[in-house]
Amino acid sequence: MKGFIIHPTYKVENNKAYVYLFGRLENNESFLTVNEYKPYFFIRKADLKNALGVEKFDYQATSLKNFEGEPVVRIVMRVPSEVAKLRDKLSDKGIQTYEADIRFAYRFMIDKLIQGSIDIRGDYEKGEVVNGVFVDRVYYEPELRPADYLPINLRVLSIDVETDKKAEELFSVSLYSENYKRVIIRSDKKLRNALSVGSEQELLLKFREAVLSLDPDIIVGWNLIDFDLFILEKKFRQYKLPFTLGRTESPCRLRIYRSFFQDSKADFPGRVVLDCIHVLKNNFIALDDYKLSTAARVFLNDSKMFEDEERGDLIEKAFKNNPQLLVDYNLKDSELALRILKKTTALELSIHRSLITGMPLDRVRASVASLDSLYLKELRKKGFVAPSASFESKEERIRGGYVMSPKPGIYDYVVVCDFKSLYPSIIRTFNIDPWSFVPGCKGKNLVKAPNGACFKNQDGILPLIIQRLWEQREQARRKGDELARHAIKILMNSFFGVMANPTCRFYNRAVANAITFFGQHLIKLTARRVEEMGYKVIYGDTDSLFINLDVHTYDEAARIGQSISKAINAFFREYTEKEYKRKNYLELEFEKVYKRFLMPRIRYAEVGSKKRYAGLLVDANGNERIDIVGLEFVRRDWTELARNFQQELLSRVFHKQEVADYIRRIVKEVKEGKHDKLLVYRKAIRKEVEAYTKTTPPHVKAARLLGKDLKSSLIEYVITTNGPEPVQKKKHRIDYEHYIEKQIKPIADAILVFYNQSFEDIIAGSSQKTLFGYE
Repeated sequence: MKGFIIHPTYKVENNKAYVYLFGRLENNESFLTVNEYKPYFFIRKADLKNALGVEKFDYQATSLKNFEGEPVVRIVMRVPSEVAKLRDKLSDKGIQTYEADIRFAYRFMIDKLIQGSIDIRGDYEKGEVVNGVFVDRVYYEPELRPADYLPINLRVLSIDVETDKKAEELFSVSLYSENYKRVIIRSDKKLRNALSVGSEQELLLKFREAVLSLDPDIIVGWNLIDFDLFILEKKFRQYKLPFTLGRTESPCRLRIYRSFFQDSKADFPGRVVLDCIHVLKNNFIALDDYKLSTAARVFLNDSKMFEDEERGDLIEKAFKNNPQLLVDYNLKDSELALRILKKTTALELSIHRSLITGMPLDRVRASVASLDSLYLKELRKKGFVAPSASFESKEERIRGGYVMSPKPGIYDYVVVCDFKSLYPSIIRTFNIDPWSFVPGCKGKNLVKAPNGACFKNQDGILPLIIQRLWEQREQARRKGDELARHAIKILMNSFFGVMANPTCRFYNRAVANAITFFGQHLIKLTARRVEEMGYKVIYGDTDSLFINLDVHTYDEAARIGQSISKAINAFFREYTEKEYKRKNYLELEFEKVYKRFLMPRIRYAEVGSKKRYAGLLVDANGNERIDIVGLEFVRRDWTELARNFQQELLSRVFHKQEVADYIRRIVKEVKEGKHDKLLVYRKAIRKEVEAYTKTTPPHVKAARLLGKDLKSSLIEYVITTNGPEPVQKKKHRIDYEHYIEKQIKPIADAILVFYNQSFEDIIAGSSQKTLFGYE
């Protein structure tokens, strides 16, 4: 029977460790597998005698070796907690350990080659309250095998809590899923979609009864852990009720972090708890802010029933005078959260990422652990063990990608060619791999990177992993499975960041730099080859080249872009074979055509501004779209006024329309207060407000004015005649001159400079020239 793992954990009974895997079977039943397993780690065989002098332990001879080729022995413990204790004692004596830091349940899954889904073989019992497990099936000591299985039957429950403004009195809790819509509310009235109860204690009991009956695999909500579950846990404790909402009798546990910079956690035995905000962020779904109202508007074109500052008063009023209104509001909030996950496919993407990496749904963002899960399986097959992770401070920064100095200007017809998955392709082509790394470059048949790092010219483990992922991505593409494709792309693109992370067990500055040094070398080499073909490269960024062509149509530009890609790919096939005796996996693709393209200058300088440009994209059907990178339009810390102004200004310039009257009109309207709603700055604080000591930026000043009302790391403020003030506590008149000088003028001048005009000239009306009058 196949199933999907929701929650891997373990339990110690009678001084024995048992791995518990909770999940949902393909027949819709919930399950638990229980397997006894002994925790272990490794040391060098040469260190065994000294280690036994530190503490007596059981050990086993192995045929395994470390990266240096030295034999290792397996140290076997009884329970997981003993591993860390002995590891630290050995480390204090200078004895190196291997794989002594892997979470116990993950160790089991890695050894069984399990990644998200399993095939369970064996007898089972019915889970019952009497044995403390609330699942349909319990398998004791089953045979477990990896399975190719995508779950489509996971039960997801969205919950939402309503309280008074002080969050002291519990009014109601909503529960929403595909087949269940109910609010439990303190009321004496019969209400639609609601169960009325007489007290907070009864509300809590009915809520727990509903959760256990619905038996969700995944519990979701908006700001779920920091607010809703925090309130519920506090109330359960207040009434001395066990906070047991999981699939065992063990209480649920919360780890609340009041810092904005660390996500709170919830441990519900047998289930997974996901805050919708975290799910969106973990899957790179960006919003200006992560309020439920914002997400509902952007993704669903819908809204909450009560909004923002007045919400607390409206909730209290509804509870007292119109409980049906509160029921409707409470239920809609939980409904919106679930609908947003479905609309964005963020939860489905997390499931795909879990299947690829073996990480539980609440840890798919754990890129270091994801690489461990994949790499350690393959390493063991080759007869080797990995070092334990140990944090190493970065004495030097890892080299970044090459960014060519741009050639500022406004151009007609620019094509962009970029390397498909450049860093994974480099790893695969040149065998950049921790296991294959050769310190000191000793030996023959080596691949030498531009930074001097050497690797065995063989098929390493990391290239093998990337090859398999590449093949899976192509299969997904052929099937039209965009979620699987995206999940694989996220994982492959994370590998360089993991290798450059000092907390990674495979961290090695030389290995990480080998990737970026190769990247710089290849993009520079490509730019030279393109220029030798007679084309002008005006910009290059990590994996892309921007090439200006002397053409007048999309078809001409596309034809040349494709010919450039074809020629460069042929060159690299020959180059990698000749220089490195390796098969080439680098692939330059013709990506897009800009009909017009702006490469701005650095402010007050003549040189181009890196990673900042805009262009008018055009496709084969003549469809046009303005594309902006790095400029004010896409930056959250610029106002909506600036973004709208820049978008319109670029559109006029790209379509060769005059701009003077438009600029003067916007300035006039700003001074008249017609755009006040567009003048809000939004900028996130990156640390606690008190930690800003050396400098105090405007958004920090505004945050300090909020005091106890500071509820988010994203600060919304305006500049007034008295300086920055948060929108919630604005007391002074808006400083319109600030917005004209700091928002409108710089954007206008960045474009006007290429036409020998300035913002001041246009406002003063001193210039009689037009932008396109001489063309």
